Amino acid sequence: MEEINTITPEELERKLEAGEKLELVDVREDDEVVYGMIPGAKHIRMGDIPNSLDYFDKEKEYIFICRSSHRSGNVCHYLHEQGYKVRNMVGGMLAWTGETEYVE
Repeated sequence: MEEINTITPEELERKLEAGEKLELVDVREDDEVVYGMIPGAKHIRMGDIPNSLDYFDKEKEYIFICRSSHRSGNVCHYLHEQGYKVRNMVGGMLAWTGETEYVE
């Protein structure tokens, strides 16, 4: 299996603080995101990714996030095989110490 690019929570936080425009996708379930998401992240549940391919642009890079980085890693492998530019946030939200926003 091909190596997937990763980003640490600290690197991601620095990029966000610097004002970089990033494409963040949180693939956790609805009952998980209520505890907070990284501001600006789009919520697309892992199981909905195959039916949401029209959301993604092959010219952009997407950073995928889940609770621990396992599910987001699986999504990264799947989308990479489809020709998308992807990066997995290692450690997931368990390792995130930055700002979060709460969704209803």
